[in-house]
Amino acid sequence: MAIFQHTFQLPAYPRGFHLITQTIEREFGAIRQIRVGLLQVFIQHTSASLTINENPDPTVRGDFERFFNRTVRENEPYYEHDYEGSDDMPAHLKAALLGHSVLIPITNGRLNLGIWQGVYLGEHRNNGGRRTLVLTAWGD
Repeated sequence: MAIFQHTFQLPAYPRGFHLITQTIEREFGAIRQIRVGLLQVFIQHTSASLTINENPDPTVRGDFERFFNRTVRENEPYYEHDYEGSDDMPAHLKAALLGHSVLIPITNGRLNLGIWQGVYLGEHRNNGGRRTLVLTAWGD
């Protein structure tokens, strides 16, 4: 079994949900060496998240942002962790709800996502900055 790992930084994205599937594929050519395997994508941050959802229609990403902003509101009086601004604690909560990694099958050197699926970066801060991803692939 082959195992590959690659760490890289995404550019800074504005707050919202952003498709990063092509960036992952471009950054991690080693997956082309795997016939059958898995790719784990892990984000090394507590105020951003990863998820898989519909890729062709950008309104889905907007709806995600609006839903999470209504579900996890800023400036709640019970938040104690607000050192970095009103978006700080809500960003941590959104990341905890969505998660910090996704696992994707690799088949014949390609990510085996459904036709309408893509990997989203959830940027939950107004100014989150660059985000670091660790990509680990294994298989035969």
